[in-house]
Amino acid sequence: KIKVIIKDNGNGVPEDKIEKIFDLLFRLDEARSSSKEGSGLGLAIAKQIIERLNGSISASNDSGLKITIELIKVV
Repeated sequence: KIKVIIKDNGNGVPEDKIEKIFDLLFRLDEARSSSKEGSGLGLAIAKQIIERLNGSISASNDSGLKITIELIKVV
């Protein structure tokens, strides 16, 4: 089993939106209308790839946003 944790020390994500960050085209800051600020595709694509590999990805707040990816090596 491989576990990768990516964490920042920012403000985190409001609890009512934390699971939505993996939705296609979801943007946390609705004020960002410029495509230069991100497309809302990255975490949705990451989730699809990881789940197709029988892994999991999750998000939580831990003094900032924490993304946890778990993959299981299949022989």
